[in-house]
Amino acid sequence: MSDFDLVVRNGRIATASDVFESDIAVRDGVIVAIGQGCGPGKREIDAAGRWVLPGGIDSHCHVEQLSGMGVMCADDFYSATVSAAFGGTTTIIPFAAQHRDMQIPSVVADYSKRAAEKAVIDYGFHLILANPDDTALQTDLPKAIRDGITSLKVYMTYDKLKLDDHQLLDVLSVAAREQALVMVHAENHDMIRWLAHRLLEQGHTAPKYHAVAHDPIAESEATNRAIALSRLLGVPLLIVHVSGQEAIHTIRRAKQRGAAVYAETCPQYLFLTQDDLDREGLQGAMFCCSPPPRDKESQEAVWAGMKDGTLYTYSSDHAPYRFDKSGKLPKGDATTFKEMANGVPGLELRLPLLFSEGVMAGRISIQEFVALTATNHAQMYGLGGRKGTIAVGADADLGIWNDRREVTVTASMLHDNVGYTPYEGRKLKGWPEIVINRGRVVVENNELKVGRGSGQFLKRKASDMLANPTGISAALARQMLRNLVGMGS
Repeated sequence: MSDFDLVVRNGRIATASDVFESDIAVRDGVIVAIGQGCGPGKREIDAAGRWVLPGGIDSHCHVEQLSGMGVMCADDFYSATVSAAFGGTTTIIPFAAQHRDMQIPSVVADYSKRAAEKAVIDYGFHLILANPDDTALQTDLPKAIRDGITSLKVYMTYDKLKLDDHQLLDVLSVAAREQALVMVHAENHDMIRWLAHRLLEQGHTAPKYHAVAHDPIAESEATNRAIALSRLLGVPLLIVHVSGQEAIHTIRRAKQRGAAVYAETCPQYLFLTQDDLDREGLQGAMFCCSPPPRDKESQEAVWAGMKDGTLYTYSSDHAPYRFDKSGKLPKGDATTFKEMANGVPGLELRLPLLFSEGVMAGRISIQEFVALTATNHAQMYGLGGRKGTIAVGADADLGIWNDRREVTVTASMLHDNVGYTPYEGRKLKGWPEIVINRGRVVVENNELKVGRGSGQFLKRKASDMLANPTGISAALARQMLRNLVGMGS
């Protein structure tokens, strides 16, 4: 008679803090025992000689979402979650995106229906807030947070999404009251707008000029300003997709002064540079994202930022647009850099890229890999203890990795709907061969083993990072100000 639903035996287990060899026993989708010699399971997997890691959490990806330019992503919840699973990710947190003419309840209802019908792994939502009017701030946003959408994203650029500083302070105030984490796309809108206008006037339309318009100073200035706004009110903040060394230095200095600021980076800032945008014809459009890839010095700054904790999470920022008129090239060969859909795919390759070039190349430890790809995401987004770790009581979300397997990346091997990958031809060492979500084998023998709609919505708690923001400089003065402006404690 079986004691457990599933037993993974003899694996080299890594968490964010430990490495050990053990069995893992699962019942009803939850890890119930870890130790040598667990009893029999209905299904057993021998992981001898392979790593057993927590399933990845991708907390920044765009799925079945209209962009600010009104372009629909190439991936829906089915293709995106299948792609994520084949890359070792078992939880995604994409964005229910409010545009200015939309109401938050209808946005969330529509997005929830799409996900429930199609997702094959677990998922939560962030909310993109583009219209922080009184209804949104006083009624709709608090309800969404109570319903488990405990993080929201705001933009400091893009004509149809950007908020001004006054609006950002309104959002931070509500987030503090309701215990939500605010994520910020930090680029100076007017710097980018001014540069883009002058470049186009001079006939500079090619994709490589996207990187010129999105100057690193536009990122570092907005990053500094966002941090200043959060410090004014004593509210923690997360800066997403940090790319440039100056922005990293800005965040590091703020943290050293006691600011409760956190930051995320992405594969494109480790493995691509602005030179990738400078290709024949419009080929460089496949590498256009915001902020854009920078230079080799910035790549090194990103690695250093991940090592010292300045950059706390590593997400894909998967923004899938096809290389045709439906996505990257709305005006065909006449498309300018300003008209191209912004974003690169990366959901499936996020973990293999970092495993190969980080762990196998000796740049980060296996424990740091787990923290950057899973554990820190769970802590940041209210899933701590349930996701992102291998422990008794946690969901049985596991990736079984063969660190001897070598893979040459091609678009044809991937499971998204984009049709290309910016990492074409890259040789990687290490690959997730079996992927398990809540005790269900999702991927095995390069085959999908679960059905459409079998993923579950994750109603998230408040971020662990909000529990003790005592690092804010001049904490007493901040509290006095919060009281004066009606924010309370």
